[in-house]
This record gives sequence, structure tokens and C-alpha cells, in this order.
Amino acid sequence: MELGVGGSNPPCCTIKMVKEKKLKPELASGFIDRKGNELILKDRLIEIIKRNFQLYGFEPLETPGFEISENIGKFLPDEDRPMSGVFGFKDKKEWLSLRYDLTAPLARYVANNFENLSKPFKRYQVGNVWRNEKPGQGRYREFTQIDADIVGAKNLNADAEMCVLLADTLVKCGLPKDEFMIKINNRKICQGILNYFDIKDPKQSLTVLRSIDKFQSVGKKGVLELLQKGRLDPSGDFTPGAKLKKDIAKAIADLMGGDSMVQYKDNYRISGGDTLYEIDDDLYLEGLKEIEEIFDYLKKMEKFNVMKSIYGFKESKINIQLDLSVVRGLEYYTGPVMEAEIPSTTFWKASGEPKAFKRIKIGSIGGGGRYDNLVSRFTNQSCPATGISIGLDRLLLILKDKDKEVINNNPVVICVFDNKNISKYNELLQKLRSANINSEIYSGDGNLKSQLKYADKRNSPAAILYGDDEIKSGVVTIKNLKKGKEASQKIKTRDDWKSGESAQIKVKIENLVDEIKKLL
Repeated sequence: MELGVGGSNPPCCTIKMVKEKKLKPELASGFIDRKGNELILKDRLIEIIKRNFQLYGFEPLETPGFEISENIGKFLPDEDRPMSGVFGFKDKKEWLSLRYDLTAPLARYVANNFENLSKPFKRYQVGNVWRNEKPGQGRYREFTQIDADIVGAKNLNADAEMCVLLADTLVKCGLPKDEFMIKINNRKICQGILNYFDIKDPKQSLTVLRSIDKFQSVGKKGVLELLQKGRLDPSGDFTPGAKLKKDIAKAIADLMGGDSMVQYKDNYRISGGDTLYEIDDDLYLEGLKEIEEIFDYLKKMEKFNVMKSIYGFKESKINIQLDLSVVRGLEYYTGPVMEAEIPSTTFWKASGEPKAFKRIKIGSIGGGGRYDNLVSRFTNQSCPATGISIGLDRLLLILKDKDKEVINNNPVVICVFDNKNISKYNELLQKLRSANINSEIYSGDGNLKSQLKYADKRNSPAAILYGDDEIKSGVVTIKNLKKGKEASQKIKTRDDWKSGESAQIKVKIENLVDEIKKLL
């Protein structure tokens, strides 16, 4: 008999047990998980913003997450390769990409439905967008945008309305008026300055503008590096620069820095540092006139109670001012651009450990501008447009870390002492849910201590005790969990529960709902 074939002899080859490799439950870089109160706040903000956009006459629109790559184009900053910065794949013969914003899909939609849409077409949209870019503080590869756009409006009153809508919406979301400002500029002013310095190469011009747009994040020193050879960031990544000569780079950085001042009505001078430049360029002057029109419109609005100073509403209820460093990184902007900025505020954000924090500068929380040529990529029809976008993730980061009233939509927990009383527990459950109170019967297998720990971890406002004694007496015991999570760690027996008089009360069943509402 051969070994390994029949009989009692062992086979010549033994089977080795291979230990299964366990996966690491790690997030992909640039993405984030959210739960609980943070998502509740996010949903509330979305509803507030949607309602305000409707108040201003905008109607909702929904477009798919994927678009044909060629149709949405590639207008993202900082990348030289075609469609880089975008997540996509090839489907048979055509490339599909996850949308990187909501504006490019809007242009495709308008062109496809041009004859059937009202002119102007006012729409808002809420949706996630994806960018295959280097993540940073408060900067994710997937994030939620809420946009409002007016398509088919050449009138600059539409741009002014966008400034008002952006400011008004942020205030209604709970951001104090004195904690943000709306900064506006015009791409025509920027291009006029480039013309003045004889910067004509399109690629170099775009690099200059994108460098200026980084004033807020890298400061003047970083911008000067980007205008010249390039910049090495702290992570070791190198961004190629615009290759300008040192004197021209310094002049542009001085001119377009946040502290530059423009005088228009008497002359067309612009100060950069200690130098006064007279820029006699048609595009530059056209851009200034458009800014003037926008501020004239805003000045007439009583709600702003403005004092005008070099195009700025200083001492106004909402600060709106001209800032030549506002460029906006997307390539498709053609005229006025705007940005809602948290000027110098930093926020503390938990980095994992309960007592570990790091400082984060939020910066821009929304913005937009005019894009008159985006729709015409599909059609011969002229279709000027302007719009704004609110970055919900950054706004959420700000508001959730403020001293706001704690949101508690977590359920009241009905503790289980004996499964024979499940029908009685369900009677309580129906009373609470009929009163629109989030509630549940504990569904685990733990004892009373485990049930209270569960309620603590759920951040429940209250736990309900309804055992044999309570059932016989027609009462329920309500444990107020707002008075401290440490109470649950000390409870081991029913007597421990009863001794916590300061954190619990007994009420008649008919008064249960009223007492629970007092805790919410």
C-alpha cells in the first residue's frame, strides 16, 4: 500500500494551518467618520440653509455623483496632469469621474435643458463632492457642499445678491456677524495686473493667480516662493512656482496682498507696499467698475447700514470689503469672486485622545463668483452665471466647537428587569414615541449596571426603571442621566439605584411624558 493512499498510514503531505490575516480598521487618508450629535447638527444646518435658499427664490436640483469626465472638465488647482485631482475610472470607451464640485454638473444640466428652463434659472443643490488632493486640517477628500446659483443673469445685481445670501445664511446658521467677513474681488482686476507686468503665458498666469490665492494658508513668504521657484511645504511636498523674477514677484505680492488699497473714482492707482502703481489697463478698469456696481447695490440695502471706505463696509453690521488676494482657485471664474472668511480665529479640535487638542485655522467657509463661459462649452447660446458654495464640513467644525446648547436627540432607555414584563415596557415605549420622544427598550443581555453604562454611552437624557414594585404601584422611576455619568459606575444593585435620590424621581405613569420633556 502506498503511503498517503488509504489505510491507516498518514499522508505524505501534511496540511498546514494558515492564520487568517486580520485587516486594519483604518480610514483612507482624507476621509472622516461621523456619528451622533455631529450628524444631527449637520442635518439641522442643511435644513436651515435649504430653507434660506428657498426664501431667496431658489429651487432644488439633484445631479448624479458621477459625470462623463469630458463634460465636467478639469478646473481644479495645483495639478498639471489631465483630470488629476479627480477620482475616476474608464467605463468601456469613456471616462467617468466623481464630481469635484456642483457647478460643473450644473453647467451640463443647463445646456441639456436650455430651452425648457426659466431665464434666469435659480437653483440650489446639496451634495457630496470628491477631490483627489492632499488632505489637510479641515480639508477632506470627500465633503459636502451646498450651492446656490443664478444662471442666465448678466446683471451684477445677481452677484451682489450672492454676497447678501452668503452672509445672511451664515448668520442664520448661528455664526455671529462679527466673526466672519465677506471679501470680494474681480478676476478682471487680477488679469489687468498681470497684463501690466506683461505676464501673457496662460499657464504662467494661472500659476500666479493660484499662488496669490494661497495668501491665507501660506502667508506672504509662501506666496513669494510660489511666485518664483516654488515652495517646499512642511510635509516635504514641493509645489513648482511661476518662475517670476524676484522684483516682479515682490511687486505682485505687495499689490495683491490683503493690505493693498485701490483708489478708483479720482484715478486708477493701486498701492503695493510703499509703491503707488498706475495701472492703465482696460480689463483692470472694467473689473473695478463692476466692483463699484456691486457695492453701490449693497449700499442701498438698509439692512447693512453701511459706512463706505475704499469699497469696504467698515463698522457695518456685516463686514464686506474688497480684497485683491481673493482669487478663488477654480479656473472657470471670469468676473467678481467672493469668499466668506473667518479672519484670524483658531479653533481647538480633538485629535483622538480625550485631553489632546490641536489648533486649526479654518479660513474660508464658503465663496463663489461669476463664471460666464462654463455653459457655453456645450452650446452657442450665451449663458452668464454666478453662484456661491458653502463648505458644510468647515462650518460644522466651527459651530460644533462653540459654546452652543448641547443637542440631545439620543433615546430615553427603558431598562429591562424581567422579560415577563416586556408588554409593560412596550406600553411605556408607545407613550414616549407617541409624544415624539426618542426612546427604546434595552435590547442587550446585560444587568442593571450594564444597562446604565449603555445609556451613559448613548448620552441618553434619562433611563427608566419599571420593575415589579413600580408596576404594582402604577409609577415609574426616572433616572436623570444629565447629572453625571459617574453615577452609573457606582450602581451595582437595586438599592444603589434607589439611594441616588438627587438623580432620580418617581412619578405616576400618566405624568411620565411631562417629566421626560423637562429633561430634554
